[in-house]
Amino acid sequence: MLNERIKQLRIERGFSQVDLAAKLGVSKQSVSNWENDNIQPSIEMLLKLSHAFSVSTDYLLGEDSRKFLEITGLPEKFIPHIQQIIDDIKVKPSLKK
Repeated sequence: MLNERIKQLRIERGFSQVDLAAKLGVSKQSVSNWENDNIQPSIEMLLKLSHAFSVSTDYLLGEDSRKFLEITGLPEKFIPHIQQIIDDIKVKPSLKK
């Protein structure tokens, strides 16, 4: 599950294995090994992965399926607007993929 989540998130974010490796300070081979389930990332690297992808470690490990948006640094006045857009998308089936 972890290997699939790493690959899925990497692709969703538009990162190549080389890009992700550079962001985390590891080799491309490390990323490849994680994605192919040859080795598991260390706890320290799991935390770095969660920060790089803006997801929880529980999400990476398959314990939580919720996804979150990173809003740190946005002015507080925009947060209710963003939440309203998300709520509108959830209730309007025509806007869903």
